[in-house]
Amino acid sequence: MKVIGFDNEKYLEEQSRAILERAEQFDNKLYLEFGGKLSFDCHAARVLPGYDPNVKIRLLQKLRDRIDIVICVYSGDIERKKIRSDFGISYDADTLRIIDGLRELQLNVAAVVVTRYTGQPAVRSFVDKLTRLGIKVYTHRPIQGYPTDLDTIVSDEGYGANPYIETTRPVVIMTGPGPNSGKMATCLSQVYHEQQRGIRAGYAKFETFPVWNLPLHHPVNLAYEAATADIADVNMVDPFHLEATGQTAVNYNRDVEIFPVVRRIMARIMSPERLYHSPTDMGVNRVGFCITDDAVVRAAAGQEVIRRYFRYQCDYMQGAVDREAVERVKLMMDELGLADTDRAVVPAARAAAEQAAARATASGNPLPVFCGAAIELADGRIVTGKNSPLMHAAASCILNAVKVLAGLPDELQLISSDVINSVAMLRKNFLKSSRLSLDLGEALIALSVSLPSNPAAKLALSKLSALSDCEMHLSHLPTPGDAAGLRKLGINLTSEPRIAGSNLFVD
Repeated sequence: MKVIGFDNEKYLEEQSRAILERAEQFDNKLYLEFGGKLSFDCHAARVLPGYDPNVKIRLLQKLRDRIDIVICVYSGDIERKKIRSDFGISYDADTLRIIDGLRELQLNVAAVVVTRYTGQPAVRSFVDKLTRLGIKVYTHRPIQGYPTDLDTIVSDEGYGANPYIETTRPVVIMTGPGPNSGKMATCLSQVYHEQQRGIRAGYAKFETFPVWNLPLHHPVNLAYEAATADIADVNMVDPFHLEATGQTAVNYNRDVEIFPVVRRIMARIMSPERLYHSPTDMGVNRVGFCITDDAVVRAAAGQEVIRRYFRYQCDYMQGAVDREAVERVKLMMDELGLADTDRAVVPAARAAAEQAAARATASGNPLPVFCGAAIELADGRIVTGKNSPLMHAAASCILNAVKVLAGLPDELQLISSDVINSVAMLRKNFLKSSRLSLDLGEALIALSVSLPSNPAAKLALSKLSALSDCEMHLSHLPTPGDAAGLRKLGINLTSEPRIAGSNLFVD
């Protein structure tokens, strides 16, 4: 039974009330910067057990008649095809996915803003595509001297040069597919335009992490710091809030460092009595008040730090981050008294790889590499899998897991050797692949093909949804087919920073 440490209903009530109250302070025109993921906030769901990863969407539905939504995308992210890792899609594709999701829920997307646009051809194509799809698009160019040249920023050559985004409702939600998308600058640009029009609009920030009313070194806040170790975000006590109120609150370095600049910009735009005293004052986050079991969220956050440690080790091996990111998270693990083996599936996966090696040696037909996988089911049982000439370890592990959930005997063959051999032949003879063993995606297709001739396959297939949110570890880096399959199943995966074989390219 999964333990719960967070109350979604209380959060929805408190958060919606806080947003509307803030809007009332600014003549019912509030530009609200939405930090983090708008939907599928998997990090929050992992560190706050019980947190609905789509609770922000539910929040927007609750406020449906009071909000417009604007999506900001940084042109540089489009140009370099930045990928959202939890979905494996580029930021421009994710923008379309976000729009589709909001429209299905009848939430109004007023516009898309492409920020820091300099006429890049790939970005121009994206703007044209959105326009031809009937989506209102605005482009904001870089402001010379931003963020220090206040005379230019708060003028007709700065914010005034940005086109005004037409909205009609009291709260404008400014969101985007990822961080550093220009949401804050777009909000302040709009506040400038509103003030020029005689509307005393305001700005606020809705950021889930770090949780301002939890201690600085609380595991939930450390888990956020671990999640952003690659960009060197650091949690810190908000010195402005401490000075103004005498109360300790937690924020992160970028918000604290930029606050004096933001406050000076806002002082040029709005009246003094409406200015914030600290980065914490700018926020409207109520998540910390809705934690119902501190021990549960502490344990969950510690597990997230371990996950991040494995993630950064793999990213480092593939050249995506520097060594400092790995070392930062290792220091956090040390602070929490954690080791990588405190993730239950890690020793099990390593043991499965060793068993694969022993089995192959005993058979006299050793494999070129020995791989193991382990998954922890919702009830705490751990199921393992090993690679073979026919199947990847990840595929073997998932098939073993659904057999356990379906109450089927371990020796039962869910996929006939004829089906497996047919897929292998297709890969070799027609797809010209050097790999013959089935990855997870191929194994699941083969399982579905087996349904007409194997009633047990139908029962096993019906248990796949029960694997969502389960923890899994591989003794090696997943292949693209394994990674995609596990991601679609909603499994929380970690792996060792080791290539499964001698080939540098894996199809």
